[in-house]
Amino acid sequence: MTDSKYFTTTKKGEIFELKAELNSDKKEKKKEAVKKVIASMTVGKDVSALFPDVVNCMQTDNLELKKLVYLYLMNYAKSQPDMAIMAVNTFVKDCEDPNPLIRALAVRTMGCIRVDKITEYLCEPLRKCLKDEDPYVRKTAAVCVAKLHDINAQLVEDQGFLDTLKDLISDSNPMVVANAVAALSEIAESHPSSNLLDLNPQSINKLLTALNECTEWGQIFILDCLANYTPKDDREAQSICERVTPRLSHANSAVVLSAVKVLMKFMEMLSKDLDYYGTLLKKLAPPLVTLLSAEPELQYVALRNINLIVQKRPEILKHEMKVFFVKYNDPIYVKLEKLDIMIRLASQANIAQVLAELKEYATEVDVDFVRKAVRAIGRCAIKVEQSAERCVSTLLDLIQTKVNYVVQEAIVVIKDIFRKYPNKYESVIATLCENLDSLDEPEARAAMIWIVGEYAERIDNADELLESFLEGFHDESTQVQLQLLTAIVKLFLKKPTETQELVQQVLSLATQDSDNPDLRDRGYIYWRLLSTDPVAAKEVVLAEKPLISEETDLIEPTLLDELICYIGTLASVYHKPPSAFVEGGRGVVHKSLPPRTASSESTESPETAPPGAPSGEQPDVIPAQGDLLGDLLNLDLGPPVSGPPLATSSVQMGAVDLLGGGLDSLMGDEPEGIGGPNFVTPPAAAVPANLGAPMGSGLSDLFDLTSGVGTLSGSYVAPKTVWLPAMKAKGLEISGTFTRQVGSISMDLQLTNKALQVMTDFAIQFNRNSFGLAPAAPLQVHAPLSPNQTVEISLPLSTVGSVMKMEPLNNLQVAVKNNIDVFYFSTLYPLHVLFVEDGKMDRQTFLATWKDIPNENETQFQIRDCPLNAEAASSRLQSSNIFTVAKRNVEGQDMLYQSLKLTNGIWVLAELRIQPGNPSFTLSLKCRAPEVSQHVYQAYETILKN
Repeated sequence: MTDSKYFTTTKKGEIFELKAELNSDKKEKKKEAVKKVIASMTVGKDVSALFPDVVNCMQTDNLELKKLVYLYLMNYAKSQPDMAIMAVNTFVKDCEDPNPLIRALAVRTMGCIRVDKITEYLCEPLRKCLKDEDPYVRKTAAVCVAKLHDINAQLVEDQGFLDTLKDLISDSNPMVVANAVAALSEIAESHPSSNLLDLNPQSINKLLTALNECTEWGQIFILDCLANYTPKDDREAQSICERVTPRLSHANSAVVLSAVKVLMKFMEMLSKDLDYYGTLLKKLAPPLVTLLSAEPELQYVALRNINLIVQKRPEILKHEMKVFFVKYNDPIYVKLEKLDIMIRLASQANIAQVLAELKEYATEVDVDFVRKAVRAIGRCAIKVEQSAERCVSTLLDLIQTKVNYVVQEAIVVIKDIFRKYPNKYESVIATLCENLDSLDEPEARAAMIWIVGEYAERIDNADELLESFLEGFHDESTQVQLQLLTAIVKLFLKKPTETQELVQQVLSLATQDSDNPDLRDRGYIYWRLLSTDPVAAKEVVLAEKPLISEETDLIEPTLLDELICYIGTLASVYHKPPSAFVEGGRGVVHKSLPPRTASSESTESPETAPPGAPSGEQPDVIPAQGDLLGDLLNLDLGPPVSGPPLATSSVQMGAVDLLGGGLDSLMGDEPEGIGGPNFVTPPAAAVPANLGAPMGSGLSDLFDLTSGVGTLSGSYVAPKTVWLPAMKAKGLEISGTFTRQVGSISMDLQLTNKALQVMTDFAIQFNRNSFGLAPAAPLQVHAPLSPNQTVEISLPLSTVGSVMKMEPLNNLQVAVKNNIDVFYFSTLYPLHVLFVEDGKMDRQTFLATWKDIPNENETQFQIRDCPLNAEAASSRLQSSNIFTVAKRNVEGQDMLYQSLKLTNGIWVLAELRIQPGNPSFTLSLKCRAPEVSQHVYQAYETILKN
């Protein structure tokens, strides 16, 4: 008979009977009684009154009975802590039982009893079990340490369990290793600052050895741990990848995704020129394709992860388009996800296939899916220019079907196609206008109105068409009202004589009869523009529109890099970082991909981008420059989080040595002479190590440095200027300047309250910028700022914030919050605050680098009205970290050869020509990122003239 009989009894006075049975002498009766107790407990009855009687049953050799008693104990120990202590002796005894299963059971149960009083008794048995000869006991004890740490972290640290746990990583049994890694990872996540998993090549080797022999869950623990390791160079990364690759063929999809995560992360460090890189790309595709033959729920998780992978490395799956074609019996959530990936993989090579599929989907019965398919056709047209013509004719065929929702979606996407390819497909407007009456959705109506207004000069009856929309103006949605207002103003500017009445009608409807502030404001702006300056109105309303980008729904590169580190977890399904959905954020650590490295042999990595330039892989995400409001409004204006923020791999500036590495190899042969002031030399030879040796053409006097180099006296500080006037910030005036002292950058602010109320709760946040400047501490205004009071604050800055190339390069957009509002302003920081103290190159490296940088990267500038001599100029520049490497005199001209280094690792080499008695200097700059040269010249001019 099954155990279901224990759940059917409804007797009264049951507890009393159970008590008698538990104290029976017969073992069988005892076991039956405990089963009944567990059954009652399971259905929610309170059987805590039987605690002492059940605990008495612990003294048994019967494993089944022992398990049941332990189960009861775990459930009631919390509510009966004093009684639970009675069981401690048995636990201690069981931990020394000859049967390893009982030893493990005892230690597992001890970890589950979350009672402070008991935990201290558990330390001794746990210590023994961690060193038990049986691997099953050790594996169970390893997990128990993590549980105990959760109850009492201090106790675990004091007892030295963490060190024992670290030793278990070297255990001979792979399952013990896996559990030790799992326990340490769990503890490390709840204490991000502790460096528990101190991984090094030796321990990584042990983990990789254990990986082959573990159970599937053990493999997942080990792979997740490997993903948190950063190899020291590309060789180690490749070696780990080679040993992880076999996991891709595992039957468990979680193991496959964990292996993909490790490989995606370490591929970041491999040079694309390596043969192995290509091999790895080929190996990653089949396991991902195999995941798509699982059941729909698993397919969905796989597709969400593939979506991230395709955005990061589309080349992995570019030949696998067919597996993403939709099957008739796929659930809608799988269909929509497949459709999204199809568009991401669409290219000139496969577009014909994709379009044929999409056209087929547009005739399906599922309305949501059909809409998405029609939209996908439009996205293909925008993404693959060669297919635009074919896409437009496909959309026109769909419009001819006269299926209402298909027509509406088609009109929405055709509007985007017009934006992408102006003056190309406008011939279809007539067909669109025929379907005007059938449009009932706001988005489609708004798109049609935009088309009529934008191309009013090509549509004879544009005024009639727009007038027909105007009749029900108040019943339209805001989106349509705003679009209609703009379209009629455009029409008026194109045909002023015929549409005077129409424009007056819409302006009065928008301003006098509407209670929507957005609509009213836009109406008033147009009204004032048209009445005061029609020419300006034309420039504003009919301005040329920027072309739209191909992919507007890409995940922002920094977030994408973080999500790649979370492949195979909930974050990769939600497409949100864990901090966005884990409550309390305990144990949520921001992760980022390792910076791309180049080994000593390989040449400069192709990933080296000029400052802030996005790498070739990432298409632009709209808005490209991150307009000030759009970007800053998303920022959390609490105090800055301590610890380094995410590195963005796509625009990581200092990650690669911009001098191209391998300068030592340039130190080979003896040069034949240095020609002229620009170091134009015969073949790229460099200077021998022994500078005293006889050399051709005056090389020794080039490096005849005089001893009179100035001493360090602090970088030049510009006077404070008003950055945010009081009238723009509700009475708060902000002035400031930037300083650099002893290696640290500060923003020196002066806050003045010109309002009539007290200001408190100040906070500051920077937008992403070219050099990653970010506040290194919260904005500390210690007392409330009273009216007419001024306070001076020095805000320390770091250069490890998020990076995005700005225009101009030194533009910094800032948001300041107080109890009144959030205010935005932008300012330009002088580049010399980014010149670091170790920017002095040695002479040989300088010469080799100057020759190594292409001549087209050299720019020349004139610095006028500067009365300094060479000594004074050198001294003044050195105080701002521009170092004189060498000095010589050529035909009466003083030549200073100088080097400086920016915080992101970019070197700039300079040659300053000074003619005694002539106040004009000539400055030649050479740099691998020529965008910075203009700003370096401005820094020179500022320092020398102040």
